[in-house]
Amino acid sequence: MRIAAPLALLATLGLPAIAQAQGLERGAQEGASRGEEMAGPLGAIVGGAIGAAVGTANGILGVDRRERFRIYALGERRPSVALAGPVRVGTVLPEEGVVYYDVPREFALPEYSYTIVNGHPVLVEPRTRRIVEVID
Repeated sequence: MRIAAPLALLATLGLPAIAQAQGLERGAQEGASRGEEMAGPLGAIVGGAIGAAVGTANGILGVDRRERFRIYALGERRPSVALAGPVRVGTVLPEEGVVYYDVPREFALPEYSYTIVNGHPVLVEPRTRRIVEVID
């Protein structure tokens, strides 16, 4: 019973903060930190798992900004790069033939660029050219 109360508190108070997480890794880190603050080591484990799940569902842009970004990116009418195979997170784009664009300030993602691949806007980590989010 001693553990149940802190975990219930984590679920009710921690999830709104965790829901702001951007992606799996950040969600797991923030969830574990918040869970440990509220319920110690067990809370860190539970919070990390919940944060990872929520962060993965929200992605980097989060649920509320995905559609706005998709409309923006497609509205810019940037040329689409054609790649064989599915467009997915983790794909490293070629060094040649891909143009990367700055993400507008309103989305507050200065560490990422974007491009269009097979008709899909994607967020890319410029240093590695790795797709970090596909915006459907």
